[in-house]
Amino acid sequence: MSSHFIGIDIGTGSARAGVFDEAGAMLASAKADIAIWHAEGHIVEQSSNDIWRAVAAAVREAVSLAGISAQSVHGIGFDATCSLVVLGRGGAPLTVSLSGDPERNIIVWMDHRATEQARRINDTGEDVLTYVGGAISPEMETPKLLWLAENMPRTFADAWQFMDLADFLTWRATGGLARSTCTVTCKWTYLAHEARWDDAYFRKVGLGALADEKFERIGTEIVAPGSALANGLTNEAAAELGLLPGTPVAAGMIDAHAGGIGSVGARGAGSATTRMAYVFGTSACTMTTTEQAAFVPGVWGPYFSAMVPGLWLNEGGQSAAGAAIDRLVGMHPAAAELAGVAARNGQSLSQWLAREAEQRGGASRADKLIGGLHVVPEFLGNRAPLANPDARGLIAGLDMATGADSLVALYLAGLCGLGYGARQILEAMRACGITIDTIAISGGAGQSPLVRQLIADTTGKLVYAPTSPEPVLLGSAMLGAVAAGRHPDLPAAMAAMSEVGEIYSPNSSLASWHDRRFAAFERLQAAALSVLTA
Repeated sequence: MSSHFIGIDIGTGSARAGVFDEAGAMLASAKADIAIWHAEGHIVEQSSNDIWRAVAAAVREAVSLAGISAQSVHGIGFDATCSLVVLGRGGAPLTVSLSGDPERNIIVWMDHRATEQARRINDTGEDVLTYVGGAISPEMETPKLLWLAENMPRTFADAWQFMDLADFLTWRATGGLARSTCTVTCKWTYLAHEARWDDAYFRKVGLGALADEKFERIGTEIVAPGSALANGLTNEAAAELGLLPGTPVAAGMIDAHAGGIGSVGARGAGSATTRMAYVFGTSACTMTTTEQAAFVPGVWGPYFSAMVPGLWLNEGGQSAAGAAIDRLVGMHPAAAELAGVAARNGQSLSQWLAREAEQRGGASRADKLIGGLHVVPEFLGNRAPLANPDARGLIAGLDMATGADSLVALYLAGLCGLGYGARQILEAMRACGITIDTIAISGGAGQSPLVRQLIADTTGKLVYAPTSPEPVLLGSAMLGAVAAGRHPDLPAAMAAMSEVGEIYSPNSSLASWHDRRFAAFERLQAAALSVLTA
């Protein structure tokens, strides 16, 4: 009987499942939407019960569409956004919401309610902060835990477990409380290279209660991604997913890191240490690996064995990427009308704009199509390399035009702004000795050939896309294949199950134009920051 592996990805808006064969070919995929609540103060919440419901629906549909039997599924892996899940006694959801609704028990990664707590933590100057680029982000979990302790002390005190979303999913599947090295190292300040939590840090920032408990509520068993957990799927979870009890379940990863696993190890791409994964979805994450620890100001890490075992990870990116483009084009006077045109063609507005841009010459005519329009798309702050959650977006060069051409220009200028942000990260890493020659692009928003070419042009780097249409799902399926014993480790799974697909070279004829625009991008960025501090 053939062996199959299921990768399960929880993004900001949906749960997705993909069924893969041993060679990494995807047989089928399915998705189910998940609920999300927004409130004033940059508050964004979700429900763990709702997410598990969506996971079960997506897995059942994907298996059905693939036409395989449950007996042929030999391993499953999970990845998810780095969102904070709070559980009470017996694993029941415990509210994190000022509404009091117990179903709203997840503080979503993009929730910035803990900006003040992050600022105070950074003011301590604790040594552990050197392993998050020198400054912790409100997107990470200890600022969010501190917010709960200060603003919802009953929830904090009554919580049985605090979990990253990927670890919640593996607990829900197996009943085991093991945490992934990926999640706790990248988002919780666990020091994987020393295999310990830093007691002094937790006590200094106001979370001494967790240290007093010897970290029982945030994880005492830390295992590598891909490790087989507990006894596999429980009877209850197997029934909900339509799979067999005991099916191997892997320790999971953060979603962007699964995309990195599904792309940077592709056959035919050279050394993993000279490639940067660029996972472009609602947000964008950049990931590079080095043999020795590299400390890059404003870039998260270095994290030991958080993505590729035995290598150090540096993680950057943009807090809003696909979401920034949606926000940007949605402000245009023609947005509502053209979104209707796009919908009638079965497309989102961004997809329609990409097609329109291609019909006008695409990336090769970016200079003519964009003209003097500039966008710094930092609507949700700068994740890297400035590490400033207070940074904001800026548009320069607007005129009175209101038609489709001006919206296409705004769309392209926004994409270039994201590319210049990626270039800024690359230059910060180069200054610290990390040399990157190739970008491996993945993620839903990174599937467009126009986007891929613009990233190559704006960064001046070779860009490739793996052959898999779903590198993030593939990365999670690789975890399942390792847990099942099909491959001895992740590097072996990466080499066996992914390969390089299309390659995009920078357009040399536009290099000087992009150089000038990058310099303008940094001047505008500095101007926007000066306004904030005035």
